[in-house]
Amino acid sequence: QVHLVESGGGLVQAGESLRLSCTASGLTFGDHYMGWFRQAPGKEREGVSCMASDGDGTTYYTDSVKGRFTISRDNAKNTLTLQMNGLQPSDTAMYYCGAVRRIRSSIEHLCRTGVYFAYWGQGTQVTVSS
Repeated sequence: QVHLVESGGGLVQAGESLRLSCTASGLTFGDHYMGWFRQAPGKEREGVSCMASDGDGTTYYTDSVKGRFTISRDNAKNTLTLQMNGLQPSDTAMYYCGAVRRIRSSIEHLCRTGVYFAYWGQGTQVTVSS
């Protein structure tokens, strides 16, 4: 059974940083595209950043986080990380980790739609105060 467990959320002030982690089990981590998604109250889920599977370091970032967030993965530790710098109140949301087995699609399309992601974590809350 696949499990994705997120950690690292919290309450910070604008301009501060957080580092989110997602630890996966029950899957061949290196064979999966991984991503971070977020959903704020009353808004649709948004693909924040995604990373292709092992051997292909292609990444995608939604425009609002480019230059501030960095996604990375450690295949030896089955861990996905999102370093978030320069946080803004608009970044406030529940952040979810998602996984999808490598398929023939661009990482951008997968991340923008999110519909192909088969596995999801329970989420970690990020709240940024002004």
